[in-house]
Amino acid sequence: MGQDKRRPLLAANWKMHKTVSEMEEFLSSFLKMVSGIDDRDIFIAPSFVCLHDMVKLLKGTQVEPAAQNMFYKEEGAFTGEVSPKMLTSIGVSLVILGHSERRHIFHEDDELIGKKMESAISHGMRPVFCVGETLEEREKGLTSTVLKNQLSRGLQGIKESDTGRVIVAYEPVWAIGTGKTATLEQIQEAHALLRSEIGKLAGEDIAQKVRILYGGSVKPGNIKDIMGLDDVDGALVGGASLEPESFAQIVRFEEN
Repeated sequence: MGQDKRRPLLAANWKMHKTVSEMEEFLSSFLKMVSGIDDRDIFIAPSFVCLHDMVKLLKGTQVEPAAQNMFYKEEGAFTGEVSPKMLTSIGVSLVILGHSERRHIFHEDDELIGKKMESAISHGMRPVFCVGETLEEREKGLTSTVLKNQLSRGLQGIKESDTGRVIVAYEPVWAIGTGKTATLEQIQEAHALLRSEIGKLAGEDIAQKVRILYGGSVKPGNIKDIMGLDDVDGALVGGASLEPESFAQIVRFEEN
């Protein structure tokens, strides 16, 4: 169906980087560099420490703030957690869920991520739902099984009609922060599989509307080729989003 039916989305995940002053310095440069771009969506997910201030700084711009994670309860005795109610109260409606670092470093399982997905949707948020296989799983030929399982478990508590609000991010774990990038064939194959599975779960119309991002060592030098793939609708960018020039080049991928 081609990506011209879906609006490109370029997303920055800053992970555990940047103080408030470093965030402010980044935005003062970056916003000028992407000024006037109105044919694609841009979001930045900073640390929770920076999020409240970022919301204020992005008001009136075409760049949206996003959270890197959240818990599924509205409130309670959950030390160190942030709730969907807290996020929406400061004007944040995008949240990254199921990132490979949450899965593999902090041991979040499919059940927990599924609860977070359901909670995000019920609070009117748009989850950026991350899925992806490890190197061991790929070498064992389990990529398809892993992606299907993660996708179905993450979406099982969501009504078919709400699935269109989900943004999916495919991030092969072996290509994150390693300098390795999946080949274009591997990326397209995984994205096509995910779109096909979304079609089985929620119908073909919704599957053609859902944006599927690629994440895994995305750089200014490879973004144009990645974005040229039929089922790739954007990128979830880690390390290369930490410098304003680098992320601006990725956002302006057609000019590379």
